[in-house]
Amino acid sequence: MKKTKVIVFMSMLIALNVLLTHVVPLIQTDFVRISFGFIPLSLSSMLFGPVLGGICGVLSDLLGMIIAPKGAYFPGFTLSAFLTGAIYGVFLYRKPKNMVRISLAVLCVSIFVNLGLNTYWLTILQGKGYLVMLPERAIQNGIMSAIQIVLIPLVWRTVGKSIEKGYLEQPVRT
Repeated sequence: MKKTKVIVFMSMLIALNVLLTHVVPLIQTDFVRISFGFIPLSLSSMLFGPVLGGICGVLSDLLGMIIAPKGAYFPGFTLSAFLTGAIYGVFLYRKPKNMVRISLAVLCVSIFVNLGLNTYWLTILQGKGYLVMLPERAIQNGIMSAIQIVLIPLVWRTVGKSIEKGYLEQPVRT
């Protein structure tokens, strides 16, 4: 029964991630995308751990490219999606969801995955210099990091705790 619940919740979070990231992003340019797709991905990692959080990221990326492709598929972004889910899971799965842990997770994702890897993937795809893209991407990631540090604990308190306590715990049988 618990496995079924995990599959159902993961599926819902993947669908929400695809919707928020690929179908209705707030801003989409050639090398900047601002969306709220981090919410379901971070939630899946907090609820199910780094491996399933990473798998949620991979499946969201693959489905997003099938449903709403924006350019050619590039496997580097799928790796980045896995690492993003895994990093959130390492910092927040079965650990206190305090501001320090959330901030560290967000900063690791922003610096290493978004600014590091994703900017590198974009240099491969677009042929532009890394340092040419970095300033605009740094501004975008700075703004998004602040938004994430505020929204992730808010979403956890309003939705995540309820899911964890009410739906995912194994009922006691007597």
